[in-house]
Amino acid sequence: QVQLVESGGGLVQAGGSLRLSCAVSGSIISLNFMGWYRQAPGKQRELVAGITSGSTNYADSVKGRFTVSRDNAKNTVYLQMNSLKPEDTAVYFCKVIRGRAVYWGQGTQVTVSS
Repeated sequence: QVQLVESGGGLVQAGGSLRLSCAVSGSIISLNFMGWYRQAPGKQRELVAGITSGSTNYADSVKGRFTVSRDNAKNTVYLQMNSLKPEDTAVYFCKVIRGRAVYWGQGTQVTVSS
């Protein structure tokens, strides 16, 4: 069983930055996928950024502004969010995959004011 604990959400003005962290119980070296999703009110959950086999991918809406990274020593996945926009407001969820098992964090709220 893998447990994920997210942190770093909050309220920020447009143009500001936040860094989300996802602490993973156990080693992250063997994970097949690590990434971040978000869900805004009334919308479907969507992929924001992910790491798979050493490569990263991003939603078009965040390219050039968000960066996903990992720290194997700390078993942590990060999402650095710069130049935040009001439309980035959502609950952000960490997701990891090990084999066939999928694990989600509890979510952290990010609110960007205009």
